[in-house]
Amino acid sequence: MYENGTPFEPRIVDLSDEASRAAFLRLWPIGKFPVLRDEARDRLVPESSVIIEYLDRHYPGPAPLMPADPDLALKTRLADRFYDLYVHEPMQKIVGDRLRPASERDAFGVAQAKARLQTAYAMIDAEMATQMWAAGETFTLADCAAAPALFYGRLVLPFGDAHLNLARYFARLMDRPSFARAVAEAKPYFGLFPQEDAAA
Repeated sequence: MYENGTPFEPRIVDLSDEASRAAFLRLWPIGKFPVLRDEARDRLVPESSVIIEYLDRHYPGPAPLMPADPDLALKTRLADRFYDLYVHEPMQKIVGDRLRPASERDAFGVAQAKARLQTAYAMIDAEMATQMWAAGETFTLADCAAAPALFYGRLVLPFGDAHLNLARYFARLMDRPSFARAVAEAKPYFGLFPQEDAAA
């Protein structure tokens, strides 16, 4: 929405507040963010990737986030899935483990997640040697998936000197005004991100 200047009314859901949580679950019983409520079209649209395609189709802006070319669109969707499944998901596994009681932690699962992240980082690094953005030379839906995944991924497993192309790509994402704005708005919540404890 920031990328295209799409007008919207944000609603913050506080899952620790019973009334806020209950209202959100009435809207979307899965209880997962984000969800778009389009009053004009009487539609409820969950999931980031679907929301972006929906907005691209029904409320297009100056920067299309899904290529019109079918092959580029397929490449974009693949990159979107890649960042969600192979960067974001293992990052969440590591973070989720930090939230568990020490007696319930899954060291084996965390090691697997870190190995998957390392593999994903190497693949991204190789791609970014020859392209600017996640699906080629244009900022797309895939970069919208990559930005938060890499933002938090680097906190649980830094990119390191072996992934300089990845680091440069991440710097481009951080410099993107739309993502920089989203990061600035999220700063008050950074303290909720569980840091690795000394025993981990």
